Amino acid sequence: MSLVIIAVTAAYLLGSIPFALLLARRSGVGDLHRVGSGNIGAANLMRALGVRPGIVAALLDIGKGAASVLLAGRLAGDTGTAAVAGLAAITGHIYPVWLRFRGGKGVATACGAFAVLTPLAVPPAAAIFVATVWVTRYISLGSVVACLALPPIAYATGSPFVVVGVASAAAAIIVFRHRSNLGRLRTGTERRLGVRA
Repeated sequence: MSLVIIAVTAAYLLGSIPFALLLARRSGVGDLHRVGSGNIGAANLMRALGVRPGIVAALLDIGKGAASVLLAGRLAGDTGTAAVAGLAAITGHIYPVWLRFRGGKGVATACGAFAVLTPLAVPPAAAIFVATVWVTRYISLGSVVACLALPPIAYATGSPFVVVGVASAAAAIIVFRHRSNLGRLRTGTERRLGVRA
């Protein structure tokens, strides 16, 4: 039990590292909360600094999601703990204790976590994300659609029930975190891909 608690706590702390915020400060942008959408994720960093920094932040966020699951699997040795640790990493990214629980949207971190937990489901979900963004030019819409698609794809590809359940929980949290984006999509004021902050 102690190893489970350690694994999940470590996953949350790892997930809460705000890479995009740190990159923004290092590049002289300042507090990413005050730039563009106010989100401290890779998409807002991309609007503020360009494609390359945004990709770097996204890769780092993907990496911390994957690392959290791998670490939990090594410590506790079971799929359930690894899945819960993945959710903890996503939660840490979205609600980091260091930033008064004002974090990012969790999509890249979820991508990394589920790339380890359900590797067969992530490529189709990623393809849905790319196709949605390609057609609409809205990263937020692609993120929401892909997250909602992940649980049924995970189920269809034979993932364990606990992984499907955690994917559903992660999708619910991420969609909830995108509620302001969804509101702007309804009013036509959401920023499209390529629009600088």
